[in-house]
Amino acid sequence: MTTDIKKIREEFPILNSRIGDRPLVYFDNTATSQTPQEVVESIAHLYEHTKANVHRGVHTLSQEATDLQEHTRRRVCEYINASGIEEIIFTRGTTEAINLVAASYGGAFFRDGDEVILTVMEHHANIVPWQLLQARHNIRLRVVDIDDEGNLDIEQYKSLFNERTVFASFCHISNVLGTVNPVKEMIAFAHSKGVPVLVDGAQASPHLKIDVRDLDADFYAFSSHKMYGPTGVGVLYGRRELLEKMPPWQGGGEMIKHVSFEKTTFADLPFKFEAGTPDFIDIAAFAKALDFIEKTGLDNIRAHEEDLLEYCTAEMMKIPGMRIFGTAPGKAAVISFLVGDIHPYDLGLLLDKMGIAVRTGHHCAQPLMDRFGIPGTVRASFAVYNTREEVDTFITALKRVISMF
Repeated sequence: MTTDIKKIREEFPILNSRIGDRPLVYFDNTATSQTPQEVVESIAHLYEHTKANVHRGVHTLSQEATDLQEHTRRRVCEYINASGIEEIIFTRGTTEAINLVAASYGGAFFRDGDEVILTVMEHHANIVPWQLLQARHNIRLRVVDIDDEGNLDIEQYKSLFNERTVFASFCHISNVLGTVNPVKEMIAFAHSKGVPVLVDGAQASPHLKIDVRDLDADFYAFSSHKMYGPTGVGVLYGRRELLEKMPPWQGGGEMIKHVSFEKTTFADLPFKFEAGTPDFIDIAAFAKALDFIEKTGLDNIRAHEEDLLEYCTAEMMKIPGMRIFGTAPGKAAVISFLVGDIHPYDLGLLLDKMGIAVRTGHHCAQPLMDRFGIPGTVRASFAVYNTREEVDTFITALKRVISMF
């Protein structure tokens, strides 16, 4: 490939860090990616030169800050090919975006006995909001299973739809298995039954080209911090006609047209769902992260990550007792694994002593762990700035840790 990984790594100063006397190998990208210098510098510049609350202000700094935030909204709209900027709602992350839909759409339109379809591979962020709604509205959650490789049971998914089904919500890519779900097919089937769909795109947005109109998604949620951007910023895409009929989720400043003690009228989209002061600094800086992704090229990013995934998987499978969870064809660059009966926390802690940053535990996917009958896994995940040399360091460290047991 033509991507200059050495040059890319120079844009991420944190990669020069050391853990004790060991160079950092950062393989926790599924949880959060690192941030290039241009994004960090953008945040500093905004705090130093353009910190003023957005909208409503007539003074120059407020106007400049507003323009920068709305520039990011336009960039996101283009990035995911939404129909218009009014369909782009800024949130604190994917979790808040899903909660918004569950509370607003579900709270307004679900009735006792209605059914919502989820999958067993969902992150807790796409389970718990529906359970909270379930407690208020007595809805029923139907769950799609997977096979042992991590492929979704599409026939079971289709069989769960009935006259009581009112919504479906599922991840684009599993944060544990790396499975890339056939979301376009799943959305089309749901729509054939008159059922709207939310896609949790937190893991897909850093790796795949997202076209919400091609997918025909009703809602699509993702986070900046997994896309080389700032923390605390997320996006909810919503189909305009659905957003318009949904009630506000939170009340406060910005989301109103007029307030009196007798009656309040609400702002037009997208501001109806953006109560209070937004994180306008980090929202503005998120545009720089999108610039980085587009400059690097999603095809280049994907190809490099696939190379690392294939190389690392092959080396890991040479290790006796290795079990990898998630082997679906075309999976994303994440490897969840166990070795023998070594507890994942023990593996993770000892790898950290050798400078290797991996994630351990249930990865906010306890139902999926129950599906495999395990307490958790160790998870290594890759980004465009990782290298084969780091994979070699990881494999060497992993073998050394295993030998201790």
